[in-house]
Amino acid sequence: MGKETRTMADTAPPTPRLKHVQCLGSGGLHRMAYWEWGDAANPRVLVCAHGLSRQGRDFDTLAAALCGEYRVICPDVVGRGQSDWLADPMGYAIPVYVADMVTLLARLDAQTVHWVGTSMGGLIGLGLASLPNSPVQRLVLNDVGPVIEWASLQRIGTYLGLPAHWPSVEAAADALWAISQGFGPHSRDQWLALTRPQLKPDGDGFKPHYDPAIAVPFRLVTPELAEAGQAALWASYDRLRCPTLLIRGEQSDLLSAATAEVMTTRGPRARLVVLPGVGHAPTLVQADQVALVQEFLRQP
Repeated sequence: MGKETRTMADTAPPTPRLKHVQCLGSGGLHRMAYWEWGDAANPRVLVCAHGLSRQGRDFDTLAAALCGEYRVICPDVVGRGQSDWLADPMGYAIPVYVADMVTLLARLDAQTVHWVGTSMGGLIGLGLASLPNSPVQRLVLNDVGPVIEWASLQRIGTYLGLPAHWPSVEAAADALWAISQGFGPHSRDQWLALTRPQLKPDGDGFKPHYDPAIAVPFRLVTPELAEAGQAALWASYDRLRCPTLLIRGEQSDLLSAATAEVMTTRGPRARLVVLPGVGHAPTLVQADQVALVQEFLRQP
């Protein structure tokens, strides 16, 4: 008598709900998956968007930490995870992804949004936040900016879209770790948690959980096209009016220290935080990285 009774529901860790939304592209409709955490009626919406070959479950740790404050939405960008693959690989481009996110926000009836974007997910957030009347009120750019270093693109091109097959989750984790040193130190359990959603059953083993064709438009980028894209990205960055946090891995080969510094002096004049011992890109699973994002989003 008089003691509080705790049920399993009270103590169970938060888990995401898998949902889908139909989006319109040049080839017709395609279905985008997203993972929803927290109260679906919460008007405070946080979108977490992943990197080039990743998927929405990358943000499990961050979402679990923030879903008491936000309705956290972690999309699988089309071509990745549980989302459809496009018939035309040239649709794998930032303008298409931004359009898909506009459709997603309409589905969510989100009036205002906070956005956390890692690498490609940051560029999607940049594109969305730069639009007139954008609902994005706070923006976290995780190791990305208007200038993408050419050496980094060449490094990514050495593995993106290439056939791969692993006999076990452990073997896949080892192989993915070999190309992901920039993510920084992780425990084995942390890395396995990041690896499992990256895998798709393939016969007696596993293969990457993304469409290999995402590499088609990526491999068409030349230094000249990259330079032209930088001008457009700087124009978008200069249009930003929302508070912006820029996180840079100290050893990043994608976002240079020089570009990051310039981003603190123009456009939204981003607040820059450099993480030691990390390259491209911080995974936002370490406690100090979660606290950094949480503190920024909580600012009035």
